[in-house]
Amino acid sequence: MQESLSITSNIKAYQQARLSRDARFDGRFFIAVKTTGIYCRPICPAVTPKEENIEYYSHAHLAAFSGYRPCLRCHPDSAPDSPIWNGVSTTLERAKRLIDNGALDNASLLDLSGRLGISDRYLRQLFDKHLGISPKAYALFKQCEFAKNLLHQTSLPITEIALASGFNSVRRFNDCFKKQLSLTPSQVRKSKKTTINKIELKLYYRPPYNWQHLQGFLVARLIEKLEWCDEDSYGRTFKWENNNGEKCKGWFTDYHNKKKHRFDVKIEIDNLHLLKAVVNNIRRVLDLDTDSKTVEECLKTGGFSGLEKGLRLPGTWSIFEAGIRAILGQQISVVAARNLVKAVIYELGEKLEDNKVYFPSIEKIAESDFEFIKMPGKRKQTLKNLALHFIEAEHPDEPESWLPLKGIGPWTVDYAKMRGLSDPDIYLAGDLGVKKAVEQTGLKLDPANASPFRSYLTFHLWNKL
Repeated sequence: MQESLSITSNIKAYQQARLSRDARFDGRFFIAVKTTGIYCRPICPAVTPKEENIEYYSHAHLAAFSGYRPCLRCHPDSAPDSPIWNGVSTTLERAKRLIDNGALDNASLLDLSGRLGISDRYLRQLFDKHLGISPKAYALFKQCEFAKNLLHQTSLPITEIALASGFNSVRRFNDCFKKQLSLTPSQVRKSKKTTINKIELKLYYRPPYNWQHLQGFLVARLIEKLEWCDEDSYGRTFKWENNNGEKCKGWFTDYHNKKKHRFDVKIEIDNLHLLKAVVNNIRRVLDLDTDSKTVEECLKTGGFSGLEKGLRLPGTWSIFEAGIRAILGQQISVVAARNLVKAVIYELGEKLEDNKVYFPSIEKIAESDFEFIKMPGKRKQTLKNLALHFIEAEHPDEPESWLPLKGIGPWTVDYAKMRGLSDPDIYLAGDLGVKKAVEQTGLKLDPANASPFRSYLTFHLWNKL
């Protein structure tokens, strides 16, 4: 089940990446040192071990389950995630995302498979085939990995870390941590000056990362008081609710550290139990786990040239917010759409004392008559329809379920999926900007050749305007 990468055709590339400490391979594989029993990131600053003492693993959990413990110098838990897009069903990707956000913390595998519309047996088969472990084992490993990050980077009490990582008791946390990582929490503990519920973390990415492009895209659509952005940082307020109805709210700011290939994030949150889900969503919003090199190679192979290196998909905080923004942006300019979004947020959003505001709740939008904005009545009703759908439908977070709603068509659904779910394979063929870019460049495109990264093709085309 735990398959070492030493038998694959990529071994020479991994050897070179390890010896050169190439950050573009960070998170794509892990090295385990037989003589020390430790596994590391390929960028680890420790003395380079001899090749005969090395084993290569595609995932950190495979090294851990083979008996290796994580390095306390390079912290494998901080590595960007290794995407598994190619050849993998969207069901597995969705399951992985739900588990990362705590879907199995207080629910059964049967509950999760029911949400996915498959049997629990088939879900176990998917995980075993592509990740080499069961869904529950994957969930426990990710919980412990996140806890290790908190132990190293914050001074939160052990009880709070256990809670934030999805454990209901310290004893359970200690037992799982030692079993999964072959370390005790006290061996990882590192003192930091951190106030409870004010968290500082380091979120790494795999270069190249085109921060300038992503920052420019966000600035053009930025809503003051909800968001803030400058040359080196982006932040916003947020609310989060899990499947069990547990809620949190707060705000974060990400500071780009180009030299170290990471964002230093400061988070204020009122419920630490949902911290892991919030951090995972910040990673998604900034598209930190994409392997740009793989994306660009795929697009070049498909016949697309003149690519901007390191382009990422700027995410929207939630699928509901993405849907509202998409409806307000139908068939108008970015500036006009921004003004409409701003009016809705300032009128219906929850206001804070420090000049911040939260995005309006589903209930507020469902109850509003939108008399405060100049917009066709049919579009106002579409906003209400989407909000009511989120209140009444069983799976409103699946944008395809919006299509029967009057005023919502394929463009709205696809845009929401691309930004609210960070779906990597959306080509906005009907988008005016995409059509204009194709005309200007004179390219004869077959978008199918860009799959499974058609969302990146969409952004590359927008970038040419």
